[in-house]
Amino acid sequence: MDQVERIKKSAVRKHSIWINSRKPSVSLENLFWLGLREISDNEHISVHAVVERIDRSRDTCNLSSAICTYVLNHFRRARDQRVARSDARRLAEH
Repeated sequence: MDQVERIKKSAVRKHSIWINSRKPSVSLENLFWLGLREISDNEHISVHAVVERIDRSRDTCNLSSAICTYVLNHFRRARDQRVARSDARRLAEH
């Protein structure tokens, strides 16, 4: 997929999500929605359950920002863990 296609596919989308008897509207770029879905699929829970977790743990930022931060941090941690495992394997081989 080239950069132009990525830009088109990362348009902001607005969704309403039920969280604890309220229905806030959340606007996120498609890539963050996809990341949120991937997280929920990997954890075998609903997107709503992940958003509820994010909502409970956020401090002052709005929900959309909290979701973006959560998704970004999730994939950063996963990358760091892969790098650490790879480094450990390389050290063990020497």
